[in-house]
Amino acid sequence: MRMIVFFLVGLLVHVVFFMSIFDIYFTSPLVHGMAPHASPLPAPASRLVLVVADGLRADSLYKPDANGSTRAPYLRNVIEEQGSWGVSHTRVPTESRPGHVALIAGFYEDVSAVAKGWKENPVEFDSVFNESRHTWCWGSPDILPMFAKGATGGHVHTHTYPAEREDFASTDASKLDSWVFDQFKSFLLSARENSSLMSSLRQDQNVFFLHLLGIDTNGHAHRPQSQEYLENVALVDSGVKELVSIMEDFFENDGRTAYVFTSDHGMTDWGSHGAGHPSETLTPLLVWGAGVQAAQRVPEPQNYHDGYLQEWKLEGLRRLDVNQADIAPLMSSLIGVPIPLNSVGVLPLQYLNTSDVFKAESVYTNAVQILEQFKVQYDMEDVRTSAILLIQYINTYNCTQFFMAVRHLCSTLCAALLMGLFLMTQRSPPTYYVYCLLPVPVWYSVIKELGTLTDLVRSYSSLPLCKCLGYFVLVTFGIELLVVSFFHRSMLTIGLALLSLWPLLSGIYTKARVRSVSWVVGCLCLASFPMMPVVGREPNVHMVTCAGILSLFISACYLWSARKRSIPHLTDLCAYVPTSTHSSLQLKQGLPLSNQIISWITLGSSLLVPLLSSTRLFHRLLSIFLTLTATFLLLSTGSEALFPPVLSWLMFVWINIEQEAMLSQGIPGRLELSTIDFSDNIDITKIRQLKLDDIRRSYFFVFFIITAFFGTGNIASINSFDPASVYCFLTVFNPFIMGGLMMWKVMIPFVIVMCTFESIQVTTQLSSRSLFLIVLVISDLMALHFFFLVQDNGSWLDIGTSISHYVIVMSMTIFLMLLSLVTHVLTSRRVSLCRTRKMHFP
Repeated sequence: MRMIVFFLVGLLVHVVFFMSIFDIYFTSPLVHGMAPHASPLPAPASRLVLVVADGLRADSLYKPDANGSTRAPYLRNVIEEQGSWGVSHTRVPTESRPGHVALIAGFYEDVSAVAKGWKENPVEFDSVFNESRHTWCWGSPDILPMFAKGATGGHVHTHTYPAEREDFASTDASKLDSWVFDQFKSFLLSARENSSLMSSLRQDQNVFFLHLLGIDTNGHAHRPQSQEYLENVALVDSGVKELVSIMEDFFENDGRTAYVFTSDHGMTDWGSHGAGHPSETLTPLLVWGAGVQAAQRVPEPQNYHDGYLQEWKLEGLRRLDVNQADIAPLMSSLIGVPIPLNSVGVLPLQYLNTSDVFKAESVYTNAVQILEQFKVQYDMEDVRTSAILLIQYINTYNCTQFFMAVRHLCSTLCAALLMGLFLMTQRSPPTYYVYCLLPVPVWYSVIKELGTLTDLVRSYSSLPLCKCLGYFVLVTFGIELLVVSFFHRSMLTIGLALLSLWPLLSGIYTKARVRSVSWVVGCLCLASFPMMPVVGREPNVHMVTCAGILSLFISACYLWSARKRSIPHLTDLCAYVPTSTHSSLQLKQGLPLSNQIISWITLGSSLLVPLLSSTRLFHRLLSIFLTLTATFLLLSTGSEALFPPVLSWLMFVWINIEQEAMLSQGIPGRLELSTIDFSDNIDITKIRQLKLDDIRRSYFFVFFIITAFFGTGNIASINSFDPASVYCFLTVFNPFIMGGLMMWKVMIPFVIVMCTFESIQVTTQLSSRSLFLIVLVISDLMALHFFFLVQDNGSWLDIGTSISHYVIVMSMTIFLMLLSLVTHVLTSRRVSLCRTRKMHFP
């Protein structure tokens, strides 16, 4: 019962600490209450057509092919004869939601969205669509509903295809774009027979939005240099050409239509996006039609030093680069609607072909709209500054009272009461009460255990000072090394190289040479993984097959150690499935149903099959290792498939070498590994006290947990996600299922390390609570580092990176608490499918 209470209280405290940064650092920058502003002069265009080619890189459109000809002849003609062009510079995260929000609403991703949903911005916002008279949209169900949800008056009309069509294994993802163009043509044809719709279309301030997802889908599935991706670009070009022709014919060539063609983000050479590589942040922008400056010839060199003008053969045409958020005020000015209330974009005047008076009015409107936000923001900042000063005062006052509580508990309770009243008079949020009052019971618990802490200090006072100091220095160095590894993965390689020396420095090598050599080899092999690239890796199914063979070899070693004879063949099958799936997708035959069924069955049984095996240490660990590795292989595309087998080998050696460490320390009651059963209750009388070497065991555990997380990538980087990893399970785009599968892939090494730590706790006859307390102390010291490194300014990437580090460490602490219960069940419980009835005889 006390263990359960300890677990729940610890979980509560860490959850509160985890949530605190969102109140301290992250509040939405969006403000409300501004008045809309629009230019009083007549707009140059009555309607706007916005075409967004999702995932289109700037160079994929602008750069000629190897023969010197263009892939998009119509859009090339627009650049050379009809309109203005440039590069739209996006910001991280280069994803569809923030990209479209910047394009259409004029502001960049809300920093409070780091913990929110995938498809919708968490805060209501204004947009060009909302300010328009009517907006008709065609495209993906992942994008369009976001802008219709917050629109007032129901004037934003969306037409989407079923989500099932977003299939990465599709034989031709460009059909998504063909569907959009066909629906647009059908819409205009139907309007000729619908007088009410025709009347709406004849009004001004209308917007037509076409979202084209085919290029992005083909880029993910086949890479941006593939024939499928480039042919999709050509299809979009011909589709835009036909679209313009139909629009001009429908509106009788009145010259009142403006066109904008751009992209929400680019894509890396390996088919991903989300980070800040130039291939992801540089997108094309073409604007032509009513009110837009025509192509401008420039004989002199332009002030761009990136070399793209020469590479794209466009050095003779004026290039006008913009920030992505600048497109929203440009579209607003062209059709004469108010600039979105939260827009931070600056109107790019060079794109306008209007009178100087209209340009001046448009700039003035843009400036007033931004000024309105600053005025509202300034008033809010006064309130926020006062709140921050209040919290700082409360925290200072709080700490003083807590230290006084060591002598007088009653004074602490009085201080808590006073703080509660103080917060109440200030009308503070409920979370402020939790932050300020939580230390009261925590320090009360510390006071209750003061005698235990005193006894602990006395028990270690007899140890040599140099030994204690040496341990302190090593642990401090080790924690700092782990902190730095979050910024430089190569530090894990250095750490593993240092860990490989442990048998030599501790003297274990002279007593267990084979195990010591195995430890050194295992550490050095595992040290190679942090040096491998996280992104940009081409799929290599042969590595997955090699990983399956290696898994069988390690299984044989497990079985030989346990004196067993049979070798399971599940890993063989799961090593074959990715190869078969990859081959089928290469031939554009889709995901084989048999492979999909095998994959989902393997995933579903990964936590059930171990419960059917014996609870003997080696047999149960082997069962866990095989089932989890089989799932990991199905989620692998290359060298990362080797990570679980190598990690499991090192964990197997760690369990064995800890036995030698206990023997060298003369710890009584050493158990033979072959006789240990997880289901046996530990004899309380044999549980020993903590020793300095247990700090080393706990640190090893934390180090291997961090290595398990960063060994083959970093989930904190959106760019490290490769959709191809889940193709054995599904190919239709589903961010939640795909994200869940990738999370399970990340968790599998965690479970392997956690089960190993459970085994060491059993074999060393130490209370799991004692070992886990040391682990929590180490994790919390790391979290304290990252708490002060969290930043709420700078680029979205910097903010996201800083918060992800703190979240990872705090989540790891909370997660390890929950995972310890799961691994305890996974190792010690057994399920019997058929029970034999006992026969009783007289």
